[in-house]
Amino acid sequence: MSTRQIGQSLRLLPLLGATVLALSACSKAPAPSPGSETQDQAPSSSAAASDTAASVKPPSLDPQIPSAATDMQPVSCSSEIGKAQADKLVQQCLVVSPATRPPCNAVNSCAMIRNEIARGCAILGEDAVKTPDCGGIDPVGRPAAADMVERYYAAINERDFPSAWALWGPDGGSSGQTLQAFTEGYAHTRRVHVDIGKVSDVEGGAGSLYVTVPVTVDAELDNGKRQRFVGSYALRQINRGMGVSQGWHITSASLRPA
Repeated sequence: MSTRQIGQSLRLLPLLGATVLALSACSKAPAPSPGSETQDQAPSSSAAASDTAASVKPPSLDPQIPSAATDMQPVSCSSEIGKAQADKLVQQCLVVSPATRPPCNAVNSCAMIRNEIARGCAILGEDAVKTPDCGGIDPVGRPAAADMVERYYAAINERDFPSAWALWGPDGGSSGQTLQAFTEGYAHTRRVHVDIGKVSDVEGGAGSLYVTVPVTVDAELDNGKRQRFVGSYALRQINRGMGVSQGWHITSASLRPA
């Protein structure tokens, strides 16, 4: 089922009792809710946490986060985790971000700030492991891949759809959707929760690195209905020997109703 089809099912759910929501990625496009499809590109890859689900914390599912149907505006980081914690995240971002005007600001979503931190650490390459603000995580490792998937769903929960869409690299291109279509796909999704399975070994080929991240996604619609999807994300990034990488990004996803 394509992302677009899942999105249509979601919009018709009140009348047809559809069971598929497009929430993460799908063939070419990520979509409304947890549904998704298959988009075969690059060797099986995906993003997720370290070796097991226990190594990754699921995205924050704050019940106060408004439904996309009523408020599509991003939740600020200071509102989500408090000013003190948001300020710490901003400072971490400012240390590693190479941008002249980085999105390191507490008024932005935490997901946007964390995406910039991950990008900055990836650009640092091997030095990232020795950089305290990168948390000692190797940007090309499995934990970093898992973290990318976590950030993807966190961005969706924070209503920061541009930041989620941008992770379909480069800049949303692999999603097969415009930003507007991607955002509208979540119009009836209240919140999502993702559990990460055992991430595959990182493989290399043609100047790129690939990894597959298995996931179980639970979604709640604004009408109170819940849906579950299982599948995986395929992730890719440039091999360090071929240029400067900016971290893992999604190339495809395969999710099905559970």
